[in-house]
Amino acid sequence: MEPWLIWLIIAAVLAVAEIFTLTAALGILGGAALVTAGSAAVGLPLSLQLLVFAVVAAAGLLFLRPLALRRVRRSPAERFGVDALVGSAAYVVSEVTGMGGRVRIGGEEWTARAYDETLVIPPGTTVDVIEITGATALVYPRE
Repeated sequence: MEPWLIWLIIAAVLAVAEIFTLTAALGILGGAALVTAGSAAVGLPLSLQLLVFAVVAAAGLLFLRPLALRRVRRSPAERFGVDALVGSAAYVVSEVTGMGGRVRIGGEEWTARAYDETLVIPPGTTVDVIEITGATALVYPRE
C-alpha cells in the first residue's frame, strides 16, 4: 500500500475520532497526517514524513488548539436582548409594588413589579433587575 494512502487513512480515522471527542487535538493531528500524506505523495522518505508529521502536529497543538478551545468555550455571559438586562441596575421612576410600577433600565422605561410582593419601593431608588417576564421587569432594591 502506498505511504500517502496510509497517511490519508490515518487522517480520516483521526478526523472521525475528533467528531466524537471534540478536543481539537485529534483534529489537529488529522490535519498533520493530511499534510504528511501530501509530503509522502511527493516522494519524501519515511524518516522525513515522520519529521513533517511531528513538526506540523507540534505547531498545531501549540498554536491552533488554544485558539480553537478559546472559541469553543466562550462564556455564556454573552447574552442578548432582554436576557442581557437581567442583573443590571434600574432606577425607579414611579413607586414599584407587587402590583406594578415603572423603572428606567438603560435609558428605557419599563413596567415593573417588586420581586418580593410585600415590598413598596419608592421613586428614586436603585434596584436590581432579577427577571424579565414579557415586558415587565421584576426588581429588588439594592442594599
